[in-house]
Amino acid sequence: MGTVIMHNVVSVDGFIADKNDEVGPLHEWYFSGDTPITPADDQQYDHSAVGTAFRVSHASAPYVRATWDSIGVIVMGRTLFDLVNGWEGRPPVGDHVVVVSHRPKPEGWHPEASYHFAEDVTTAISTAQELAGDRTIAVNAGQVGAQILAAGLVDEVAMDVVPVVFGSGKRFFGGIDGQVLLRDPHVVIQGERVLHLRYEVAR
Repeated sequence: MGTVIMHNVVSVDGFIADKNDEVGPLHEWYFSGDTPITPADDQQYDHSAVGTAFRVSHASAPYVRATWDSIGVIVMGRTLFDLVNGWEGRPPVGDHVVVVSHRPKPEGWHPEASYHFAEDVTTAISTAQELAGDRTIAVNAGQVGAQILAAGLVDEVAMDVVPVVFGSGKRFFGGIDGQVLLRDPHVVIQGERVLHLRYEVAR
């Protein structure tokens, strides 16, 4: 069964976006490096938002490339789905997307896309595990990610920490209530304008 990893790019004070869902400089490191991750014409990844291929630092490239290649399913909340319109049915990585939402898929929306809607986080992860097989399940951080973590369904927490302070906004760990113990990081990679960290969740 694939590893469930809660992941996002995050400010040093723990925010994944401001109160208006703007990410500011959080994603700039994806495009400011000297090492391409994928060719600009690679259809596996969605470059439409930026019109260019991802280029990260030499230090970040092996980690980012391996992480993306391992993902089979993305689990996201309805807010992000609506913000990006589900990436027009083409997930940026992986082959499938599971959306946690009490509302169904919009009628007529990209019927060819492997997008599945689940009303609760337990069903979402169960569906994702069936779809992913042995591949990684990437859970977007935020409110839904926090619910999945609180339910004990997350195996690892991965953070790409960018040196910026937001002060307020949308929290990486959402509104999680209570403590979750993580082990010491087993990945610590210093890139340019980003620090990659990955922690196992203590059981």
